[in-house]
Amino acid sequence: MTTGWSDAWEQALDALELDVAAAELLLAAAHGTGGGMAPAVRTWRPPVDLGPLPASLEERARTLRDRQLEVAQAVSEAVVRSRRQLAATRAVLGTVAERRPVYVDIDG
Repeated sequence: MTTGWSDAWEQALDALELDVAAAELLLAAAHGTGGGMAPAVRTWRPPVDLGPLPASLEERARTLRDRQLEVAQAVSEAVVRSRRQLAATRAVLGTVAERRPVYVDIDG
């Protein structure tokens, strides 16, 4: 029974680790450092009925949690940068649009 319990936790951590890696790749692709297409991100669902984490997996779980926190911070920062860039782009486009002639005199 202990082996099945530990295996279930390992599988849950494997799945979560894949999701974190996908989020890291998505961020890298968004920043132009990923070298390819961003992976599809799926909705994470917490596993049910696993019971307490086995002590043998505690270090791995903590490391994974730290990666998740780093990715969450990077996503937050990317959102802020994107909003600032969008605001700057809109400001530039707005000033350019205001300088365009409205009418063209074709009769001279």
